[in-house]
Amino acid sequence: MTDISKRKFATRVIHSGQETHAWEGATLPPVYQSASHRHPTAESLSDAFSGKGGHIYGRLSNPTNDALETKLSDLEQGQGALVMASGMAAVSNTCMALLRAGDEFVAGRSLFMSTWLLFTRILKKYNITARLADPTDLGAMEAAITEKTRFLYIESIGNPAMDVPDIEKTAALAHAHGLPLVVDNTLGTPFLVRPLELGADAVVHSTTKYISGHGNATGGVVVDGGTFDWGTEKFADFAPFVEKRGNLALLDRIWREHHINHGTTQAPMNSYLTMVGLDTLALRMERHLDNALAVARFLETHPKVAWVNFPGLHGHPNRDVAHKQFGGKGFGAMLTFGLENETACRKSIDNLSLIYHLANIGDCKSLMIHPWSTQYVSFEPDEKAALGIRPDMLRLSVGIEAVEDIIADLDQAIGASRG
Repeated sequence: MTDISKRKFATRVIHSGQETHAWEGATLPPVYQSASHRHPTAESLSDAFSGKGGHIYGRLSNPTNDALETKLSDLEQGQGALVMASGMAAVSNTCMALLRAGDEFVAGRSLFMSTWLLFTRILKKYNITARLADPTDLGAMEAAITEKTRFLYIESIGNPAMDVPDIEKTAALAHAHGLPLVVDNTLGTPFLVRPLELGADAVVHSTTKYISGHGNATGGVVVDGGTFDWGTEKFADFAPFVEKRGNLALLDRIWREHHINHGTTQAPMNSYLTMVGLDTLALRMERHLDNALAVARFLETHPKVAWVNFPGLHGHPNRDVAHKQFGGKGFGAMLTFGLENETACRKSIDNLSLIYHLANIGDCKSLMIHPWSTQYVSFEPDEKAALGIRPDMLRLSVGIEAVEDIIADLDQAIGASRG
């Protein structure tokens, strides 16, 4: 059989992890919709509980989920993966596996809304401190590191700040201090960038977004690079997990301590739907990226648009980093832009015809939202300011429709938006 690992990404995204011989020739795995798994002998079930292989109970593992984990680990060039019920499950379980009461960690301040709430509010209840800094300023990130710091955390493209940190340099900074780097690659996707290849130690995704691509299945994943040395004194608490799984100690700890006990299991049907979407990831991302750049350039010249924030525009401060880091393939498929005021933003949304108004991103359809009055409506003004959330801002996830139609819908909606 041909070694798929040597093929190009667009081929691997379709063919990696395929076990058609075990699936009765099917090209997608069966949906194992079972709460538990029968074992033929007492020894077999005992071995499964001892971690020697085999499935036990749906909350612990599932064969359909295994198939998706194999594929996502390969695409991110990791050594193992765990799929979960949502992107936030992946974020929270990964962080909690790394943290203990009294610990600190450093995170880029441009964070997805729920990640920001987890880091700045929820974890405080457990005496855990997130020190936030500009992820594009390595000096600021380093200044935030203390003796209590356990890891660094960034997003490959900030949501919705649209900043792009240098992953390779951030990984080098983390490792210089004996710390792992965790990267949320939801907006980047492994098509655009693979953080583990740039030195990151773990990657998380909301697979609900581009990985699935069709708005039909929530999910998340953590991929372990298997390269970080957990045998240091700083991570002595990892010793039992190093003993069990070696370089995959982080993944083992996430699974044993948090994933199965928090009940964050991915539904097997959602894994199946995600794999259906994955087949076209490379093709979809090419259109997403091309469309987003064309839309950003259109908005940049629109007389009623006050500003546009997109890494692909020449005025963006992180454009050079993004161009190098993303290999010239594109700059992501999400952007923000500003109109006259909040009233104008609301009117433009009310006049959309093609573009959907809803709280999601990464769908093959174009999606728009006014973050100030929706996702961040309960945030204090200073919190919104810290996250770059403005009343005159719209967030647009650019889909794969004909770009002329996307632009035409934006043009007529903005034209009707006089505040």
